[in-house]
Amino acid sequence: MTVRKIAVLGAGSIGTAFAVLFAAAGATVRIWDPLTEARERALSDVRTRLGLLHANGLLDEPPERALERISFSEEAVEAVAGASLVQECAPERAEVKRELFARVAAGVDDDTVLASSSSAIVPSSIAAGSDRAAQIVVGHPGNPPYLLPVIEVVPSPASRADIVAAAMAVYRDAGLSPVLVRQEAEGFIFNRLQGAVLREAYCLVRDGVASVEDVDTVMRRGLGRRWAFIGPFETADLNTRGGIASHAAKMGPAYERMGAERGQHDPWSPELVAEVAARRRESLPLDEWERRVAWRDEQLLRFRKAFDGPA
Repeated sequence: MTVRKIAVLGAGSIGTAFAVLFAAAGATVRIWDPLTEARERALSDVRTRLGLLHANGLLDEPPERALERISFSEEAVEAVAGASLVQECAPERAEVKRELFARVAAGVDDDTVLASSSSAIVPSSIAAGSDRAAQIVVGHPGNPPYLLPVIEVVPSPASRADIVAAAMAVYRDAGLSPVLVRQEAEGFIFNRLQGAVLREAYCLVRDGVASVEDVDTVMRRGLGRRWAFIGPFETADLNTRGGIASHAAKMGPAYERMGAERGQHDPWSPELVAEVAARRRESLPLDEWERRVAWRDEQLLRFRKAFDGPA
């Protein structure tokens, strides 16, 4: 098995987390940061997090061995030499990310993936004016990626198909579930979903409907428990006999009114509901619905036992 070489540009919290992820997966990792104190702090943080993974059975070798695969560079071009993927973890400003990719452009190969950890900036903005635009994508993780195993891969219109495929493969080999974002949209999937919940949470507090604590309680003890193992589409699908088409028929008008109350008129059209329902029925035929509902209940029982203790 070929050992991958990964470069991480930026030794803040995300860069450190990526170093842990890749080193734990067997890759060699070279970290660059312009600040000596940031590199020193990152070394300490990496050691602590590798120890945490090992103590919880998520690292099948001594932490010191994984740590041996991590090194630090004082020069960005030196850090990216020979890397199959460069994970840029600079501050969330397009001009900073553009400058950093321009700085290392001469030091990477033509098949090197240049991935930005951007949380919301679309890759075409980061790649603007770059000679390496075809190699630039966004690789936006859940934070921390060594514990939240999902990452969004966002190509720009200029991104080469083989670069996108290579990014997906590198992340998959590191134990992540890469999700391809099919069109550029600020915030991608993760933060658009998170943002929708946060917008409504703020509104509920502003309008006196709920306290901050009560909103968190509803999420923590209700929605969040289901969403921890099934997403919003499967949640709706399992909530109503007949599946998500039946749920949309019953609840769609109410959700449309709620959206309109916030100035957002996005009704679920019959065509959209039919498309979503068709994908759900591909994943779960209706004759298996009751079995899946029973499985959902088993998972919720595990949550009750783990977090609530005896009733």
